Amino acid sequence: MKRLLKTAGIVIGILLAVYLLSFTLNFGSGAPETGLSFSEFYAKEGLGLDWKKAYEAILSDLEPQRLILMAYWQYLEPNQDHYDFSDLDWQMDLARKDGKSVILAVGQRVPRWPECHIPTWASKLSGTAYDQALLAYLQTVIDHYKSDPAITAWQVENEPYLSTFGQCPPLDKDLFDQEIALVKKLDPTRPIVTTDSGELGLWFSAAQHADDLGTTLYRVVDAPQIGVLHYFFIPPAFYAVKAALVKFFEGVSSVYISELQAEPWAIDGTPLVYESMSAQTSDFPTSTLVANFEFAKRTGLSPIYLWGSEWWYWRKVHGDQSFWDIGKQLLKE
Repeated sequence: MKRLLKTAGIVIGILLAVYLLSFTLNFGSGAPETGLSFSEFYAKEGLGLDWKKAYEAILSDLEPQRLILMAYWQYLEPNQDHYDFSDLDWQMDLARKDGKSVILAVGQRVPRWPECHIPTWASKLSGTAYDQALLAYLQTVIDHYKSDPAITAWQVENEPYLSTFGQCPPLDKDLFDQEIALVKKLDPTRPIVTTDSGELGLWFSAAQHADDLGTTLYRVVDAPQIGVLHYFFIPPAFYAVKAALVKFFEGVSSVYISELQAEPWAIDGTPLVYESMSAQTSDFPTSTLVANFEFAKRTGLSPIYLWGSEWWYWRKVHGDQSFWDIGKQLLKE
């Protein structure tokens, strides 16, 4: 018995030493490629900004070379079979003229709370009628944009397997498979991207559908029934090892960071615009933005898309340019 306990102690000690050593490892080699996500919905409805001015400033001043843009169903098809592409066309036109590459996120679930952006008319449908409406929207969007040279990939849904976050219907795996198959059929040349939670997801289910996999990377969240959770116990190796595993077992071409936390988490669900500037800075100082980026670099994943440029702009127009300037510096690194 004593020998068994001694052996178990040695094994635990070795595992603990390996775990602690993993915090010192750096999987990055050179500067990663970088980009930004931009959400018309968040800029307009979450922060109350003139979203077009925000987008123009982000492109012209921050000068990201890579973008993730969102094809919000509720905006593009406000009434069934009646589409309005004017706002997204404007975003795409400006990106193309500025020589940006774009990943376009499509589906019922695309970035920014409440995650699912379903038109009112579609939310009243159920069963086959709903499925057909979603697939019809997907086909219309892909057909509309597949000739645009700025688009480099289609992101189909956003973190579809993260059932604990967002105000969304339960994942219908058969429907998700149909979405993937439809996009591949409509545009067989561009890669399909799926995304998953960096901290909560295993990645394998999402990677089964993908050519490329995008992961979120958060360091501080407001977890339901737990409170504010700091992921200080997760080393860069956590992401690097998972990336190697899904590449090997699922055959994805690349794993990148689709959403690096570069803004405060809305604690208790309170929108950031209702927090004081000082409270925001206390929750998320500029040093945290830099530290998150340095941590992301050490994972070795690339590109890194920073999440929060709309909030940087909101701070800027309210008198604090510090996050804007640091974000600009990180993008040029």
